[in-house]
Amino acid sequence: MNASPAKPDRLVALMGSLTEAKRLRILRLLEQHELGVVELCDVLQMPQSTISRHLKMLSDQKWVRGRREGTTHLYRTILDELDPTARKLWLLAREQTDQWVTARQDQLRLQRLLAAREVDRDTFFAGAAGEWDRLRSDLYGERFSIAAMLALLPADYVVADLGCGTGNLTAEIAPHVNRVIGVDGSAAMLKAARKRTGEFENVDLRKGDLLEVPIDTGTCDAALLVLALTYIAEPISAVKELARILKPGGRGVIVDLLPHDREDFRRQTGQMSLGLEPLAVETMLVDCGFERVAVRSLPPEPNVKGPALFLATGVRV
Repeated sequence: MNASPAKPDRLVALMGSLTEAKRLRILRLLEQHELGVVELCDVLQMPQSTISRHLKMLSDQKWVRGRREGTTHLYRTILDELDPTARKLWLLAREQTDQWVTARQDQLRLQRLLAAREVDRDTFFAGAAGEWDRLRSDLYGERFSIAAMLALLPADYVVADLGCGTGNLTAEIAPHVNRVIGVDGSAAMLKAARKRTGEFENVDLRKGDLLEVPIDTGTCDAALLVLALTYIAEPISAVKELARILKPGGRGVIVDLLPHDREDFRRQTGQMSLGLEPLAVETMLVDCGFERVAVRSLPPEPNVKGPALFLATGVRV
């Protein structure tokens, strides 16, 4: 005879526990790795009270198991340990959420967390070598590392900072190159940029639209579009301008938001889109005349509140 079907009340309880998006996100993470409450708070960007409440429900319904390690409670979902009904429901739920942009953002933060775990482990075994990193930071800070990397830029470069805003990046680059041209459409932003870059004689700030950049064709060795494309309704038009102002062999760099579903964030920041797909950015660069195009996700920094970012680079043909 066939096995008896699950009791209706058990089935309803299991289905009910999967109707909350936060619990789906938790289960996706705990199926991959054993995590503590604090780590889940970091990856999911939720308060501890919210995580604990959802974990209790998931534990009560036998979706997750917990164990104590010192003062920490660790949780994990193991597919083979779920009862048959729960297993079938979870496989369906997981399949239907594989392309969920929120889950992809969670995955990037999880990768950053796991990488940090590896660093902690290596530091523990490194002993004195690991202590040197902390000592160096305490004695000298972190800025000198950025200055050293910027010094690798050719001193004769002309660099365009498109959508320069208050000139933060422009000021970072200026000491290392021949000239920086900053372009922004906001008079208020440019006023702040002039104040920040006033000490640099090689900075040229211009008011202009990123769809009609006020820079002559083929005059820049490198050009940047940092956190600018998501403010433009047709990003490819700005990428065309990026390509136009570069010399053959010039390098284009784009940093912007990966796809997300935080409509409140988009409205708050005044952006036109909910991030950009890396493949779409790669296609835009190729179509606009770039070769050796590369697009990669950037690991989210600890404690940041915005969506994850990508870095795209290409060389003008």
